[in-house]
Amino acid sequence: MKDPREIIIRPVITERSYDVMEEGVYTFEVAKDANKIEIAKAIETIFSVDVVKVNTLNVKAKPKRRGVHAGFTRTWKKAMITVAEGQTIEIFG
Repeated sequence: MKDPREIIIRPVITERSYDVMEEGVYTFEVAKDANKIEIAKAIETIFSVDVVKVNTLNVKAKPKRRGVHAGFTRTWKKAMITVAEGQTIEIFG
């Protein structure tokens, strides 16, 4: 198995992710080749919480321009982790 810190890349901090944190759902950027089972085990190992559910989605590239230069943003994988009731993940702790 991979190192858990190679699977979980960083937390995703947006207004929406803050709103769902109150419901016990945390959003992370994860490795593209990681599956739901690997993601759940990595979160349980790193943060010592019980994972109830893992939802994943691939974020597609968007076209961007900067003057005459055109390109695309990168593609990445997002995981929304639901932890057991009463448990929290201290992202900024």
